Amino acid sequence: MKIITLCGSLKFKDKMMEVAEKMELLGNCVITPIFSMKTNKDDFTKEELEILGAMHKEKIRISDAILVINVDGYIGSSTKSEIEFAENLHKEILYYTDTDF
Repeated sequence: MKIITLCGSLKFKDKMMEVAEKMELLGNCVITPIFSMKTNKDDFTKEELEILGAMHKEKIRISDAILVINVDGYIGSSTKSEIEFAENLHKEILYYTDTDF
């Protein structure tokens, strides 16, 4: 069993939920980003975004690996920084486009 944090744009929220279920059924513990009821980043205050960013990095820190949900190869700037953070911690980096899902 691995602890895996999902990373990627929240515009792929439905795909993240689908992948999380599949990864858990394969015996992994999956940590997802918060799926907010707010529709975009502009609905959060600067302080809230900082808290969410710090919490997501903590999720990466306690994980064995991250799984980047890069639908159609898309990786945004926030996800790129999460990948770099994970690399600096020597975490395994997995990509959705490399899976059989």
